[in-house]
Amino acid sequence: MKKDIHPKWMEASVSCVCGETFKTFSTKNILKVEICSKCHPFFTGKQKIVDTEGRVEKFFQRYGMKEELEKIKQSAQS
Repeated sequence: MKKDIHPKWMEASVSCVCGETFKTFSTKNILKVEICSKCHPFFTGKQKIVDTEGRVEKFFQRYGMKEELEKIKQSAQS
């Protein structure tokens, strides 16, 4: 095995755009990220529901599944 071929492993400070900072280990001293667990919608529970109604209706109309479309509309209204 060759000696001194691995990069130095050191404590790194990770900073997010939202302002959150935490410590981890890396080969770099400072890491900057755009999104972290404090601001990611999956972890915060503030997910936006994509407007799938229009897509579902378009799919059912395209493939002639009007009965399923009516069932979905009725269940959404009640």
